[in-house]
Order: sequence, then C-alpha cells, then structure tokens
Amino acid sequence: MTDHVEPPVHHKHPYHLVDPSPWPIVGATAGGLMAAGGVLFMHGYGSWLLILAVLFVLGVMAVWWRDVIREAIVGYHTKVVQLGLRYGMLLFIASEVMFFFAFFWAFFSSSLFPVGGHWPPKGIVPFNPFDLPFLNTLILLCSGTTVTWAHHALLENDRKGLIYGLLVTVLLGISFTMCQVYEYSHAAFGFREGIYPSTFFMATGFHGFHVIIGTTFLTVCLFRALAGQFKPDQHFGFEAAAWYWHFVDVVWLFLFVCIYWWGGSGAPAYAG
Repeated sequence: MTDHVEPPVHHKHPYHLVDPSPWPIVGATAGGLMAAGGVLFMHGYGSWLLILAVLFVLGVMAVWWRDVIREAIVGYHTKVVQLGLRYGMLLFIASEVMFFFAFFWAFFSSSLFPVGGHWPPKGIVPFNPFDLPFLNTLILLCSGTTVTWAHHALLENDRKGLIYGLLVTVLLGISFTMCQVYEYSHAAFGFREGIYPSTFFMATGFHGFHVIIGTTFLTVCLFRALAGQFKPDQHFGFEAAAWYWHFVDVVWLFLFVCIYWWGGSGAPAYAG
C-alpha cells in the first residue's frame, strides 16, 4: 500500500514554499542530546544516552529525507528549486573539503617538523602503501567509474544500466569498508601511541565514515532506481550522491599519496 501524496498546487512562481514541518526542531533536539551524550561518554558514563540519541538522529534524518523525496516525486522540485539544491550540495562538499584540510594540516605540520627529526616516529611501523591500501585505492577508483556508468545510463534512460551500475558501486563501497576494518584490526600501532597514529586514524577513520555515509546514500538511490523514481531530466538525488562519492574518491587519493605513501616511507623531514 503506497502513501497518498497530494498533487502540487499551481503557483505563479517556480519556487517551493515548504510546508510547516516538525523535523527542524525535532532534529535540533536530537542533535543536542547526541552532543550531550558524546560529552558524557568521553567522561566515562552516559553511553546509553549517546546510543539513544544517535538512533534518534538517524530516525529524524530518515523521515525528513522521506518528505523531501516525496516533494520531488510530486513535482515541487522545479528547475529553479533544483538549482538551489545544487548550490547547497556544492557548499556542503566545500565545507567537507575544509574539514579534511584540517587533518592534512595536522599531519603535515607534524611530519615536516617532527619532534626528534624523524618521521614516522621511532617505534612506529607504518602500513605498506602498496599492500591493502593500494587495493582499496583500486576499489574506490573502480567505484567512481561504475557510478559514472550508472549516471550516463540514467541520462540515456537505460534503467537496467542504472541499477547495475549502482549495485556494483554499493558492493565496492562495502568492500572498501571491510578492507579498512581488516586493516585497522592488524595495525601495528594504537590511536594513543603518538602523533602519527592520532593523525593517521583521524584522517583515514573520518574518510571511512564518509564512505559509509556515501554507500548508504547510494543504497537509497538504488532502491529509488528500482522503484522507477529517477528520470533523465529529474534526478538530483542521484546526482548529489554521485558528486559526494567522487569527492570521497578524491580525498582517498590524497590520503593514499600523502599519508600512506609519502608519510609512511621515511620521507625527507626537517631536522632542525
């Protein structure tokens, strides 16, 4: 049984005036509880609040984006509205670039001017960049190709190609995450063992978190593609997911070259 959606009312302008929604205030409450739970968890208690708050946030995200998808299906997302959504997504990705820039700054600040004049620090055994990290690089590069395949299939109104391309991309994203979990479980250093492990796990760990988000994003797009909700001239939800996935790909290339390869191979460092 499908949800009933009212047809759009004719307006004299191409903009979408959003209906009153409870999700902004509910989402803000959920985010505040998650922040409080995180602070309490860092002090050794309050884990139950953090878990409940995270589930609360995920629930709000699901119903809020469900409403946005319904608006798109009904036809509220005109060309002007889609343009605004594109600008919003581009600004979001720009903020993500600044987010990762901070981690690269911390890594290069520590590696170019290391305490003791040696990088990686003595006692740290880094990963071989051309072992599992190189395999993960190939996986992400292939996934960027398959999501582009899916996008071009959609533009050509090839529904089968769209579904296959998305399915392969999702599987490659899951494979990347599994490889990274395996890599972390076999690391020769822990998060608290110095500046190298801290910067390494923060940069690669947050990238892994973004891969999980992107994989979830593409999985939703896959189910929407199976339901026939994308059209060659109206598919911003998938386009935004593809942009985000390409961003994740590019960040990984910088991580591989700078942190795994250069930063872990005894690269030249300032010795004072």
